Parts: sequence; C-alpha cells; structure tokens
Amino acid sequence: MVACVFIGSLCATQASSLTPQAINTAPLEVIPASYTPTPKNTDLIVTGSTSKDEQAVDPAAVALPFDTNAPSASVVRLEVLLDRAGASPGVIDGLDGGNLRHAVVAFEAMRGLPVDSKLGPRMISSIEDPNQVIGSYVISAGDISVVVGPISKDYGQMAKMKYLGYTTVTEGLAERFHMGEDLLKTLNPDARFVEGETIFVADLGVNKTGKAVRLEVDKAEGQVRAYAADGSLLVAYPATIGSIANPSPTGTHSVKTVVVNPDYTYNPKVNFQQGANDTVLTLPPGPNGPVGTVWIDLSEPTFGIHGTPEPSRIDKTGSHGCVRLTNWDAEELARLLAKDVPVKFL
Repeated sequence: MVACVFIGSLCATQASSLTPQAINTAPLEVIPASYTPTPKNTDLIVTGSTSKDEQAVDPAAVALPFDTNAPSASVVRLEVLLDRAGASPGVIDGLDGGNLRHAVVAFEAMRGLPVDSKLGPRMISSIEDPNQVIGSYVISAGDISVVVGPISKDYGQMAKMKYLGYTTVTEGLAERFHMGEDLLKTLNPDARFVEGETIFVADLGVNKTGKAVRLEVDKAEGQVRAYAADGSLLVAYPATIGSIANPSPTGTHSVKTVVVNPDYTYNPKVNFQQGANDTVLTLPPGPNGPVGTVWIDLSEPTFGIHGTPEPSRIDKTGSHGCVRLTNWDAEELARLLAKDVPVKFL
C-alpha cells in the first residue's frame, strides 16, 4: 500500500486545490466508486493507527488518498454537475457523503443507468460536461439589500422584525449559488464581498422546467422526488423528514397550495414549544425564517414541504414533522407543482 502523510496535511492539500481552475479541470475518476468515510483524527502514515481517543482502523478500509473529511475539487465539480441535472446534492461543499450519493442514485435513475450509487465509468461518462462549473459573478446592490445582520433565535424577537433576511453578504451569496459559505470564501480568499466586486461562484446553469404529476417523500433515503407524466424522474432533493419525536405523515396526501416568501405562524398549542414563547406569534418572511422562502401546504393539516434557514443541516437533523429542503430546492420544486398533485410518503 502507498504510504500517506497524516490526515491533517492531506486536508490542507485538498483544501489548497480549491481554485476555480482546479475545480473546472478536476477529474471525477479520483472520487471512490463507493462512499467510505475517512475516520477523523487518524494518523495513516503506515499502520493506520488512530489517536488515543479512537479505535484502530484497518488502512485497507480507508479510501486513500481521498479524505472525506476535507473538501475536494473533484467532488465540487460533481456536485455542480448533479445540481444542473436536477439531482440535487444539497449544499455544494466539496464533501462526499450521503446526500451526494443519494443524488448519484437519482441521476442514475434519470439516465437509465444501473442504480447502485457508484461512480463507475458509465455514470461518469453520462454526467461529464466540458463546460466550466465555476464561473464569475458581479455582486449587485440586490445582494446587499437582503442582508439584515444578526438574527435572534428566539421567536419572540424574530416576530418584531420586518424581514428575516441574510445575516451576512456571504450567507446570501452562498445560498444564491447553492454553495457552502466556507467554499465561497475559499474560492475568493481576497474578496471584500462588496457591490460591484467580481467573485467566483458555482455555475449552475438553468433551473429545471416541466410539470410534476406526483411526489414521493422517501423517509429512508431522506429524499423528495418529483415525477413527470411519462413516469420519468424529474428532480430529486435531499430532505429532512420529520423526527422520532415528531414523525411526518404516512400514506398519500396532496398539494393544497404553494406560498412563496411566507409568513410563519407559531402556535405552541398546535406546533411545539420554542423557548419561553407561550403565545401565538407571526414571524415575517425571509430565507432565515423557520420555513425559509417557500411553504408547500399539504392536505394533512399543519404539515407541509418547505425551505430552511440552515441548508447545511438538511438530512442531518430532525424537523418538527414537516419536510425540509434547502431554500433553492424548495423554490425550484414550487415552480414544478400545481394544486392536487399527490404526495406519497414512503
């Protein structure tokens, strides 16, 4: 086996390669065919020994020299290509993991490939695109105007605001281009993020178009899938679907209405208890509101599909029974839906 320096150096090496040119030319073949998480705090010089707080790891079980704890230019490129295809990986952050592999499965289904979540030659050949995945963007006045500064997590304080916008310019820009804020800053190490400045961002292409005639909410996979009239998979999104304490519905329901930039009504007697707030509150709209920028109301009372103020936590934490998507995925899905589209919970 080829010896490797310790993970800390490998993380630094992978991160230092996150330049626009490196990402635009990054090979997909270096990503392991299957996801094998690299143990954290690991010294892999020869024996695969770990720190004293971790159990020993068999080096043969670790996908070297690919470190899943550090962002990779190749993974960034794959994430952008999947996003363009309608198989959303969620936040584009350069990290391999469950959301990425579920997106690979969705892409395989879209293209009629064997569905196995593996990055084999056929899958790579099907998704390859010679066009850039990182391009340039000039920051506009609009990008600045939606920034409101720090926002309290307390619903009582949030209810006093007029708009729950972005806390920083970088948060808003990262979300606009479906990126993690860390990746945005890494791509633009000298940026001031001011109006008129040119920065590097993910080149997402155009939004998916079409008409969804049915939705599937897959609790096991943590994914929402929309299908066209011919039965083909139109889009797929990573999702947070309920929790043990607050499970989502079962069976089949339907879309009642779609609301863009919704207010949020907090009622502790109907929903849940948030902090010390024991009265009904109306929270203003905005991407940092509890339901993000879209509310897709379902026929099951109090349940819906909606956005989130924390896109990086999609399919990583529970929700209060509803189905959470990133704001950008919820916005795209909303444009594909109509009243009475059936929603089946698997």
